[in-house]
Amino acid sequence: MQEKLASFSIKNWSQGDQPREKLFYKGREVLSDAELVAILIGSGNKNESAVALCKRILASVDNNLSELGKLSIIELMEFKGIGEAKAISIAAALELGRRRRIEDALERSKITSSRSAFELMQPKIGELKHEEFWIIYLNNSNKVIQKNQLSKGGITGTLVDVRLVLKNALEVGATGLILAHNHPSGTLKPSESDKQITKKLKKAAQSIDIKVLDHLIITEKAYFSFSDETLL
Repeated sequence: MQEKLASFSIKNWSQGDQPREKLFYKGREVLSDAELVAILIGSGNKNESAVALCKRILASVDNNLSELGKLSIIELMEFKGIGEAKAISIAAALELGRRRRIEDALERSKITSSRSAFELMQPKIGELKHEEFWIIYLNNSNKVIQKNQLSKGGITGTLVDVRLVLKNALEVGATGLILAHNHPSGTLKPSESDKQITKKLKKAAQSIDIKVLDHLIITEKAYFSFSDETLL
């Protein structure tokens, strides 16, 4: 019986399977969430290893790290093998992760002009031989929350799903949008369809208090701004 219980200990695993050694020799990216949390707590209980215990803890929150971070010290201590010190270690690590996300958000690109939007998107679509339509989602300080490719088409044009644009805007909490697409032909003159989709998106966004701030047509070295040309 004692031998069976000992087999649960991570110390009895091969060195390549032990989380700390695995991280040291293979890198942090190869570890599962359970293995990373297991490093924090160091040991499990009499019946399960630290990794098995952490798998059970994660399973209780549907393997969602954000939900794990919401568990209180008391809730974590309800798991056999998690005492106050281990619970605090888990909570502290997840709080550091949360603060890191906040710092990353503060370093987001801020759109201050059509030129800054062009510089953000030109490396992505300026030299493509096919047309792509992108949406830049902004917060109320005009900082970039997200930029998504909405459609990818042939050299003649793309399809734009207005509902998808607005759905994502609501999900990420955007208050402003910048539309951007490239013209592989090199022409900067907006087509009638470019004008129509701009009006359509602007009208739809206004209904949920989101502003379409600009629409850029981008080529390899230049751009056309609907806002600068007072076409919005």
